[in-house]
Amino acid sequence: MNVFDCIDYIQPSVYRDGDLVLGGFFPLYTLKHNSDAEWKFFVTSPRQNVTFNLLNFQNYGYVLIFLFAIEEINKSPLVLPNISLGFRLYNAFPSVFRTLESVLGWLSENEPPIPNYTCETHTKNMAVIAGIPSEFFVQAGPLLELYRTPQISFGTFDPLLKMKDQFSSLYQISPKHSFLASALVSLLIHFGWTWVGILVPDETKGEEFIGYLIKEMTTQGVCVALVEKVPVTKIINTPRDVNYFPRVLKSTANAFIVYGETSTLVTMRFIDDYNLITHKIWIITSKWDFYFLPPAFLLDIFHGALFFSHQNSEIPGFKHFLRTVTPSKYPEDFFLTKYWLSAFDCSLAGTVCGKISVCPPNASLEQLTDRLLDMTIMKSTNDLYNVVHLLAQALHALIFMGEESRYQMGAEFPVILPWQLHPFIRTTQLENSAGDHVSLNENRNCVSRYDILNFVNFPGDLGFPIKVGEFIAQGLRGQSLVIQEELIEWAFGFTETPHSVCSNSCDAGFMKIPQKWKPSCCFDCISCPEGEISNQTDSDTCKECPQSQYPNMERNRCLPRIVIFLAYDDPLGMALACTALGFSLITAGVLCIFVKHRDSPIVKANNRTLSYVLLLSLLLCFLCSLLFIGRPNTATCILRQITFGVVFTVAVSTVLAKTITVILAFKALTPGRTMRRLLQSGASNAVVPICSLIQLIICVLWLGTSPPFVDIDTHSEPRNIIIVCNKGSVTAFYCVLGFLGFLALGTFFLAYQARNLPDTFNEAKFLTFSMLVFCSVWVTFLPVYHSTQGKVMVAVEIFSILASSVGLLGCIFAPKCYVIFLHPDRNTSKGLRNKTCFEEK
Repeated sequence: MNVFDCIDYIQPSVYRDGDLVLGGFFPLYTLKHNSDAEWKFFVTSPRQNVTFNLLNFQNYGYVLIFLFAIEEINKSPLVLPNISLGFRLYNAFPSVFRTLESVLGWLSENEPPIPNYTCETHTKNMAVIAGIPSEFFVQAGPLLELYRTPQISFGTFDPLLKMKDQFSSLYQISPKHSFLASALVSLLIHFGWTWVGILVPDETKGEEFIGYLIKEMTTQGVCVALVEKVPVTKIINTPRDVNYFPRVLKSTANAFIVYGETSTLVTMRFIDDYNLITHKIWIITSKWDFYFLPPAFLLDIFHGALFFSHQNSEIPGFKHFLRTVTPSKYPEDFFLTKYWLSAFDCSLAGTVCGKISVCPPNASLEQLTDRLLDMTIMKSTNDLYNVVHLLAQALHALIFMGEESRYQMGAEFPVILPWQLHPFIRTTQLENSAGDHVSLNENRNCVSRYDILNFVNFPGDLGFPIKVGEFIAQGLRGQSLVIQEELIEWAFGFTETPHSVCSNSCDAGFMKIPQKWKPSCCFDCISCPEGEISNQTDSDTCKECPQSQYPNMERNRCLPRIVIFLAYDDPLGMALACTALGFSLITAGVLCIFVKHRDSPIVKANNRTLSYVLLLSLLLCFLCSLLFIGRPNTATCILRQITFGVVFTVAVSTVLAKTITVILAFKALTPGRTMRRLLQSGASNAVVPICSLIQLIICVLWLGTSPPFVDIDTHSEPRNIIIVCNKGSVTAFYCVLGFLGFLALGTFFLAYQARNLPDTFNEAKFLTFSMLVFCSVWVTFLPVYHSTQGKVMVAVEIFSILASSVGLLGCIFAPKCYVIFLHPDRNTSKGLRNKTCFEEK
């Protein structure tokens, strides 16, 4: 047989006999259909219209894993001793033309197959292993279910196959898509890709996967830019099958998740026509058969793509097997013979092709390049290895279970029937060479590991996947993602890590505001409100700083506030304190002068005792302003308001008493009148204690209900904390001020009425003017006080106290001191000649 005849040589299956036989269905060939019309009308046999081309050498690696596992079991004295395992291999490329034909050949154990007939007395066929692609079981499963033949899938988990009413004899070793969804979203979060497109096959498997994925994305704050359904592969693809690509190009998302098998990849061969090469990052959810496509196609499209592949640990002893396996060792395996011929341009004697050329002396499959055999990137290789060992363990348990148990199963003869394996398949479990727990119970397979690979093209049309990270999901025990970002080669057009967001991130100091009718990943950024900060990017809300801190200008962090109050060492506090002390000394001096000249007419005029009381109250008014300076405490907070209210009430009521005294004096000039009796009895002096008692009662009620207390002001000055005295009951405070204002207005009104009364020492004019100043100060005080903040507010109150006190002191006592010191001639009895006067009784 020459080289071309050997390459074209084909058999329905590869068979090696054994006591028990396992069937393996692997996608080794691609199919080319010569005609549609003839087979559709059943005019010719499907086989006559199908030609085979062995293109995908990579998938032969699954056959090697399968053969190695069977050889390992046959050599083991612990598993199936004295029982040999055989195999029957079929090509399993999904095709309605040949799938059922291959399954019928398996069931009848004959070529060509005879439906519902077998030449053997007792079947040796125990189970079917397949999985790449999983569509094989969709086509072959219903037929195998008729015989309850165990079927095990080692490929990607397919939700369609888990329906036990249709596939009760089928088991899947791969984990569900929920872990893959977690792995994908972890990768998106790592790179900050929150605006992502999704491409899934338009079938049940794609629907379930997208359900898992969107649920996980929503939980992690990743939004879906668009979802496109990729049509399942047909015999011929046209540009109309990829009419979703313009929408992909228009999308603002740069990252796209592509889920599916090689069939999905085939539809994407038109991608180059839409110029998506330099615009998108493809995240592929499984290892596609890239070698199925021309190198130029790879170079243009999938350079820089990231894809997830089930993590495969090294299988002990497999490298040695690759060094020793030859076509002579498996002469019935025409796949291996043709594979060897393609790899080394030779064939060995005794094989289906016979001797062709001379093979290198040290030729072995271990020497093959990654393009012909790369076991590290093949998905599910460990799963296939584990499945074969699980079946062997289940067969071992069934055979050596004991005669009594065998009888209970209903077996009349010591013959193994495939359907008897099911209870043992469900309960068998083992620990593989990597230490991972393995079983066919999908509820126990809670650990899933993925390698993250980066497809990189090299000169010479060579493309290789490079491992750049891994993801480990362990159910309730947590999960972790490891990425070596420096190893990633991004797609053409990206010089750094790509961005895929609907809106650019909001910097610290800003908060996100959702855009109306758009997903949560689309938002506007606004600055944090005054007094609030955000110290993270993409913050949903801003938060207030603690009371002891304030926001900086950028509003991205809090700075410590300075505690301030109107202190004595503060220039303003020092000036006010000095002013208060100065006028206190002046007031004390005036009091001394009046005491010294107590018998002079000008001192005795208008009630000398009231003058002493007024001077003492003014002295206390000046001194009480010192209570407003310094760090407030509970005692000073109470004293400053109570002292202020009482001493000013004494001062104003004293002025009122003096005014009444002046009025009574001029009204009492006629002997025997009531006014004269009031004047002589000193009734005006009672005004001071009565008014003071009323104010004192108000203050006691204030202290009994809600007294003043120490408080902090964090709003007046953003960068400072001001220690202030909270007035407690605002109502009580304004009652104190209201009563004081009522006295002042009453006094001013009476003084104004008596301003024109004649007499040399008449104080009516000075009392009127003093009360005008007093009222003017406090009327001005109220709006100014409420328009200021912080320690300035305290300073305004002190200034009002000092100004009103100075007004009373200056207007009433300055003229008297002027007469005493500069015009003593007026302060004599001679100066009073021809003037009406009176003396204090």
